[in-house]
Amino acid sequence: MCTYQTFKLAVAGSAKGTATWIRVTEASVYYDHPVHATDEHTLNIDLRNPERGPSARIALELTARAAYDLAQAILTALESVPEGMLPPGLLIGTSQV
Repeated sequence: MCTYQTFKLAVAGSAKGTATWIRVTEASVYYDHPVHATDEHTLNIDLRNPERGPSARIALELTARAAYDLAQAILTALESVPEGMLPPGLLIGTSQV
């Protein structure tokens, strides 16, 4: 059963496709049937630049365990950044992220 819940957010960064790097400005995160992965359901993350059309997209299909582990690794990496290196106002590990 799919959740039909998609969480979209603005992002700022770059992603590497098969041919080139693209600037990404939007992310969509949802739990649904994958297109390519062999699991019945996966956490899907689409990084896109809508201004460049449908081909400006990087897609991830992760098992629930892999997605959870990745989220934890991202938080751990950010929490390990020395003080002063993160942008002002970004306090990791608090409600002010």
